Amino acid sequence: MLSSEVVLSGRYRLDERVATGGMGDVWRATDLVLGRQVAVKVLLPALVSDPDFIARFRAEARIMAALRHPGIVQVFDCGEDRLDDGSRADYLVMEFVEGEPLSRRIEAAGHLDVDETMSIVAQAAQALHAAHAGGIVHRDVKPSNLLVQEDGTVVLVDFGVARSTNVTSITSANAVPGTALYMAPEQASGRPVSAATDIYALGAVAYCCLTGGPPFTGDNPLQVAVRHLDDEPPALPEDVPAPVRALVTRALAKDPADRFATGAEMAAAARAALGDHGGAATALVAPVLRGAAGPSTTRDDLPVLTPATVARTSRGRGRRGSLVGALAAVLVALTALGAALGAAKETGDGATNIKSTPPSAVPSDPVELPASPVEDDTYRPERPDRSWGPSSSPSATVTVTPSAVPSGSTEPTPTATAPTTPADPPPTTPADPPPTTTKPADPPPTTTTPPVDPPPDGA
Repeated sequence: MLSSEVVLSGRYRLDERVATGGMGDVWRATDLVLGRQVAVKVLLPALVSDPDFIARFRAEARIMAALRHPGIVQVFDCGEDRLDDGSRADYLVMEFVEGEPLSRRIEAAGHLDVDETMSIVAQAAQALHAAHAGGIVHRDVKPSNLLVQEDGTVVLVDFGVARSTNVTSITSANAVPGTALYMAPEQASGRPVSAATDIYALGAVAYCCLTGGPPFTGDNPLQVAVRHLDDEPPALPEDVPAPVRALVTRALAKDPADRFATGAEMAAAARAALGDHGGAATALVAPVLRGAAGPSTTRDDLPVLTPATVARTSRGRGRRGSLVGALAAVLVALTALGAALGAAKETGDGATNIKSTPPSAVPSDPVELPASPVEDDTYRPERPDRSWGPSSSPSATVTVTPSAVPSGSTEPTPTATAPTTPADPPPTTPADPPPTTTKPADPPPTTTTPPVDPPPDGA
């Protein structure tokens, strides 16, 4: 005989009996190895004596242990132990969920409002969808197997009657088919069960939430089962919205093919009905894995840079880069100008004599020489007091570009690449003007100095 303080398998100490069902007793217990609170379901002795049932029970326990969903009670372990009186105890170890059974909640309130009902249905249907995807049919969905936690989260418990689609069914009379008040027609008639069987049961739970009682009642379970097969449920109250009526009616269809195809589809319909009714978005609780990590520590209070801000920053940086490049180009130009002026000072005589060559001495090439004063206009703003006579020492071909020499000259003017600092501008008048130069208005036609001879053709 089980009692408090009994330790199963040297690990699970039974503390308090919390529920009694058709398959056995549920105990609040303590895992002495891990030091945590658990729920232990001990099977009835009559079931333990059936080897086929025990084989199916353990196979389904392994399948349930693989399921992980916030709306499904977690299965930790299963085993057997010999008690002091010589009897055997087969048990299932699950997480202990703190919550109020939905049956007690309905009994205390009389019935639930539409918003709370649709929230419960949506969560339970999503949990059933996860179980069905794992090949498990609950077969005993009812208000007492739905726990509502303080935050509104719904957890589906007691998969003791669950039947795996991958495990061969048993025909023993000890098999418990489920609760007749919420039993689907195919289950009541002994036909194969499927995911649609749980959909029907959840529809009956929704009916109970809205009305305060199950859709069918009777003097005994057989009478209730027959009514599930043949009768239509009484109409819902007039204040129930049409979308909610349609959801319950479809879930309670006699033909499994007429019900929702999956639990996920039923959950979506419940959420849609809740939205149509104007229920608050907070009515649906976002499920969170129990024991999961706390809230994220990701910083979300920092300002976010929009693309426009990034573009403006990039354009600002681009303008600054362009300004720096322009200043660098000006410095290079000034450096080149100083270098060119210095080079022109060293070769002033030859450059001056070339410019002062009269057009009559060489009728073919000097036609380009009159353009020299035009090129000098580039620098006039920098030297307003410069004398523009032909005796000026700087050559008129000096510019910031390498090609500063007239096409007819004998040799190119030195380029402005070597010096790194600008030279001082030359004086306005040369220190040693050539004796043969005259004003440009009246050039002497008899200049015979050798340097002034024009270069021979083809040089």
